[in-house]
Amino acid sequence: MQPLAYAVFHLNLAFSSIGVEARPDVISRCYRPLLRLAESAEIPIGVELSGWTLEQIQDIDPGWVDAFRALLGAGRCELIGSGYTQLIGPLVPDRVNRWNQRFGLESYDKTLGLRPRIALVNEMAFSASMVDLYASAGYEGFIMDRDNVRLALGIEDHPVTEVPTHGVGPGGAVLPVLWADSILFQKLQHLAHGDIREADYLDHLRRRVAAGETLLPLYANDAEVFDFRPGRFGAESPLHPDGEWDRLQRVFEIVADEVGLAWSSPSDALARIEHGGDQIASPLVSASHPIPVKKQAKYNIGRWAVTGRNDTWINSICHRLAERLDGTDDDGARRALCELWGTDLRTHITPERWEEARDHLADLAARLGVATDYGSLAPVTGSTAETNDGFSLSRDEENILLSLETESVRLVVNLRRGLTVRSLAFGSHGFVPVAGTLPHGYFGTITLGADFYTGGVVVELQKEHRRITDLERVEPAIESVDGGLRLRTEIPTPLGPIVKAITVPRAGEEIRLDYEFPGWERPMGTIRAGTITLLPEAFTAPLDVAVANGGERMEHFVLDRAADHAASSSSLISSTAGLGATDGEIVLGDGSRILTVSWVPGVTAVLPMLVHRPATPHALTRLYFSLQELDDTARPGGPVGALGLTVRSSP
Repeated sequence: MQPLAYAVFHLNLAFSSIGVEARPDVISRCYRPLLRLAESAEIPIGVELSGWTLEQIQDIDPGWVDAFRALLGAGRCELIGSGYTQLIGPLVPDRVNRWNQRFGLESYDKTLGLRPRIALVNEMAFSASMVDLYASAGYEGFIMDRDNVRLALGIEDHPVTEVPTHGVGPGGAVLPVLWADSILFQKLQHLAHGDIREADYLDHLRRRVAAGETLLPLYANDAEVFDFRPGRFGAESPLHPDGEWDRLQRVFEIVADEVGLAWSSPSDALARIEHGGDQIASPLVSASHPIPVKKQAKYNIGRWAVTGRNDTWINSICHRLAERLDGTDDDGARRALCELWGTDLRTHITPERWEEARDHLADLAARLGVATDYGSLAPVTGSTAETNDGFSLSRDEENILLSLETESVRLVVNLRRGLTVRSLAFGSHGFVPVAGTLPHGYFGTITLGADFYTGGVVVELQKEHRRITDLERVEPAIESVDGGLRLRTEIPTPLGPIVKAITVPRAGEEIRLDYEFPGWERPMGTIRAGTITLLPEAFTAPLDVAVANGGERMEHFVLDRAADHAASSSSLISSTAGLGATDGEIVLGDGSRILTVSWVPGVTAVLPMLVHRPATPHALTRLYFSLQELDDTARPGGPVGALGLTVRSSP
């Protein structure tokens, strides 16, 4: 079987570091040479672009759209779908993902007179729910990064021929996947820029073919990096004097003779998978990597969730707008929301475009009657408690532990450690504590020789080599609130006060953990609050974690191996993974004792991160809730949002 090569170029006029005034230049220097490459080299090139980018090109250079339409008709190009805008599906509610796909297909149909058969996963940020989404939109397959899926599945050391052929969604949809390859596309970029020799590039391809690969994705990435520099980095390589599109054409024309590859359109390559030999279907994700993304480790889901100029804030307001638009038929506002959820507002966005985006957000929010500030959580509706009817309050002899009990809840908090939770137990669980503190010395390994609290706040300012916590001695106010009792305290820190509260209702099996950061300004660092530490004796392994990552249904992850989303990948990148949790809920347990942790993303769209570390005598399992992470896109400034978590028992 002759090995096939295919190439897909990603077009994005919303590219974060490209100003609006540079868009005509991008079309001239990048998009028109791409069409010339498809025409002169007679290679069936995949061209992926959002409906929004297509409409922008139509406005700026309608002749390009005419030429593209002609090449599509001649079979020299193939349209690859994206959506109306490039947004991160696993971070966006299901209904917004569906709006985005519908508007994108309408745009392709209106402008080009056709609909794509294959979708490319935006930024290669994938969850299993994307399979259900693409299938419901009518796609026949999708393109995803292979290297990071192999990492997620723990098969990165296996031959690439052993990677799954199909993705499976939580709703049961099954679609073939056409693989992209981070190493291959980066090598082609390096060759075009003159950073590696042509002979070395061809030798790499020969080795891949000799290893048994029959489908080689020579390129599946940006078109804007050839004969143009977006200005993202201060030390970008100079343009090659020979012309980078010309260098690409030369390589594309010689790979058949030099390596023995035959060029294929993306659809024909997908057909080989669909009608080929052994087929392996998989969700393509795991607990350690529930949302694999593109390239190397610095590109993790936190990049679009809780970094940037203020991703947490803009995501929170977008969630509010989505709630307001749910059940309406205002497609104009829905399109505007899809634009505001675009990836490029969340990374290396220029100051001018960031201010423009803030203005657009404010205009849409005002039109829909939605507030754009964080606001305050859980206002006091009662007064200092004069009666504790329905509650039992007690302290230990050393005034370290405060116990609060109802008929259904037993809660013990540590007054010496900032009102952190010592133990939490519910009646339906037989009052066996399910969450709380694992003390120093619990684990047999010195690498876990620390206290692991529930309900704490940790701020790390990496560049300052400084950590700020809430683990101070407190004497909480005891306040009556509607239907319950609240323990409330304020802890001073160098960044401002941390206001913490724990509320227990008189009836029901739940508690609420509230955190506010009044007067704070976002620092360069990480902010993680409300950490939940499971008490392992309450559960039997393996634990199951269920969460919605951009889809209608929850995805389930079995904790049968290590996972550490909160681990830094370098001194500049503070985390490696996270959960979308797009409906603000995570369910975890062993089938008999189950906890549900919930919050409102429209208040603050935090990023949940899972840690599961096998150890002796039991595994350490924790949930972190990040309000801010650190990466190369992060910028300080702006307020810090409030977090309200409800922890309840589940049937």
